[in-house]
Amino acid sequence: MARRAQHVLWHWATPQAEAILATRDLGAILRFHRTVHSMNQTELGRLLGYDKTYVSHLELGKRSLDDIGSRRHVAECLRLPPHVLGVTDPADTDHRAMLQFGESTVRLAEIARQSGHASEAVAELWPLVARLEARVEDGHTERDVLHLLARARVGLGVALGNVLPEERLSTAARWTSKGIDVARYFDDPAFTSYVLRMHGNELRKARIHGAAVERLRHAVALAPSQEARAAALPLLARAAGALRNRPLFDEVMQETDRLLNQTEHTSLFNPYALHEIRLRGLISTGRIDVAIQLVEQGSPTPTTTVAPQWRVIELITVAQVRLAADDCCGAAQSLHTAVDEAVRQRLPHQLQRIVRATHHRLPEIREVADHALDRIRQEMAA
Repeated sequence: MARRAQHVLWHWATPQAEAILATRDLGAILRFHRTVHSMNQTELGRLLGYDKTYVSHLELGKRSLDDIGSRRHVAECLRLPPHVLGVTDPADTDHRAMLQFGESTVRLAEIARQSGHASEAVAELWPLVARLEARVEDGHTERDVLHLLARARVGLGVALGNVLPEERLSTAARWTSKGIDVARYFDDPAFTSYVLRMHGNELRKARIHGAAVERLRHAVALAPSQEARAAALPLLARAAGALRNRPLFDEVMQETDRLLNQTEHTSLFNPYALHEIRLRGLISTGRIDVAIQLVEQGSPTPTTTVAPQWRVIELITVAQVRLAADDCCGAAQSLHTAVDEAVRQRLPHQLQRIVRATHHRLPEIREVADHALDRIRQEMAA
């Protein structure tokens, strides 16, 4: 029943509907609408304000709607953009402009987040999501609207995952989860894999580790290409490490190592980022001695542009390893830089990692990180 209800709600987003709408055939559009809603011609007539005979003639092509007012009326009753029935008006022009603007907003927000400006990404995505959700609530659920809404929700959740403190990270996970139903409805493995990996990573950050691993394993399984698989594997490795699942962590890291020479490097899938993921996983799975050896060898040289927040993440992880090796001086140097960068980029979650790392040692650094975290919380509250 839930699937049926969703099908009715999103019926204009299906591949079959997309093909029918592309024909601009009013009769076919009316028949499709009736089929989805289990309506007869009398019921459709009541919806449109026409009698059954007139509806029948429209469906059979014996009558046509030539005037713009009637076509606009039918489009509104069926919750369709007017251009589908050949009507171009200011409202429809605004709709198309919104979609074009929305696509640009999602892309630019992703660039801003990866460049260390997650707050700006949130500010851009909030109004877009609100506008798209209002359109869907009004019954307009065309494929392009739903697809854009899913991407905007996921983008908003990921950006919030950068700027929220740990106690509020479940909010980021909830936003990313809102894209899953849309992705599954479209039956698009690549898009579903993308949404699942983003949601899984936010679940990990919110410390819901079991569910995170489940989502990320599914994302890897659905990945339609090596590139998509390479995008999901590092996140699965992080979640497996956080869950202290040593066999899974080792298995995933082995596959990432194999793919490094076969796939183009990205801001996440590169030797530098994977080095940090390996260190953190080794710590979580009780292999401090191996982690210490890797830190002593030094971090790999970045082979591509690395997101600024990754530098902060790496500094903290390296400091944790140095503290485990009783190298307080080296750890302090890393953490001083990490605090400054976390404050500049407004990364409360990373400040909280610093506070935990310095809980029993380096009280001066812990105090600075605590004060910086309090300032960010106060600014959020205001």
